Amino acid sequence: MLTDEYRYRILKLVESNPEISQRELAKELGVSLGKANFCLRALIEVGLLKVTNFRNSKNKLAYMYLLTPVGIEEKAKITLRFLKNKMQEYEKLQCEIVLLKKEVCVNSSVEQN
Repeated sequence: MLTDEYRYRILKLVESNPEISQRELAKELGVSLGKANFCLRALIEVGLLKVTNFRNSKNKLAYMYLLTPVGIEEKAKITLRFLKNKMQEYEKLQCEIVLLKKEVCVNSSVEQN
């Protein structure tokens, strides 16, 4: 399953570098080449990306990935959801840090007695 995080990261990478290779994308995402291919195909299938062929300077067939208008709109929605999730994680971590600091203070005062 393609998570919002992967959708967001792929759309962001493709938007900034339409000529990115699947190998480069896989490396940036920290996934296998097969998984990068699967993710790209899934985004193409639902209409968020389109792919065009071109020949690069080494005369090998290469691809250019472009966000479709639907892809641009979906990227904005995914970015908002991703931001909300990260903010919730951040707030939970802040609460956990406060609790841990209190625990350290309590343990320190107990050890001093």
